[in-house]
Amino acid sequence: MKKKLLIAIEAAIEAGEEIMKIYAEDFKVELKSDDSPLTVADQNANAVINSFLIKTNIPIISEENKQTDFSERKNWKTCWMVDPLDGTKEFVKRNGEFTVNIALIENNQPILGVIYVPVTKQLYYGIVKEQKAYKTVLKNHIFNVDGLFSETDQIQPENSEENIIKIVGSRSHKSPETEAFIKNMEATGKQVEIVSKGSSLKFCLVAEGAATIYPRFAPTMEWDTAAGQAICNAVGLKVKQATGEKALQYNKENLLNPFFIVT
Repeated sequence: MKKKLLIAIEAAIEAGEEIMKIYAEDFKVELKSDDSPLTVADQNANAVINSFLIKTNIPIISEENKQTDFSERKNWKTCWMVDPLDGTKEFVKRNGEFTVNIALIENNQPILGVIYVPVTKQLYYGIVKEQKAYKTVLKNHIFNVDGLFSETDQIQPENSEENIIKIVGSRSHKSPETEAFIKNMEATGKQVEIVSKGSSLKFCLVAEGAATIYPRFAPTMEWDTAAGQAICNAVGLKVKQATGEKALQYNKENLLNPFFIVT
């Protein structure tokens, strides 16, 4: 499992370096059929990641790949779930809040995850079964296993007994349901703080204790959440559907997620 994690980490770092090459230039922004933005950075990062993951002989579901029909996918016990550039809107705004997301799915659940933040060189990674996740800050976009898995880099969620609830909100996607959720939290008598952040960094904030809860009442796809769910699950957090206790499922026929809460 650790070998697969290391492959994913190296792929994410290499993709991050490719993204930063484009970030430093003037780049064009296209619109997909769903009006979401697409840049050459998305495409180049995807090519880099595919070049690493294809060697594992595990099928890949990526936002930028042509999707395999469910008649074939439903037979996959294991697959990679990839978002080569999560937070393209943040990339276009040049605010640095975008990530590379890679997760390994087994039996419809993420079992390991990697989130790389190219601008800050922050690397989040974890294996669910080991119940450990880490945040390592790299000096450059170069993979070096010697700098990984340090005890000092282990992350832990916040103690939920505190009287302050820090709620993570999306930088680019707000909804009336989220506003209602915040008001309900305020009604409990606790002090509520809102932390705005883009991309899968919202999962990271909760996993490392910089926030308490992340409610998501806006559309996401499986590749947006798989790596973040793996990292959160590795530190004991739940990523559950907003209407019940069931965890988010992966490699579904429809790759759109239901609304969810990280807590």
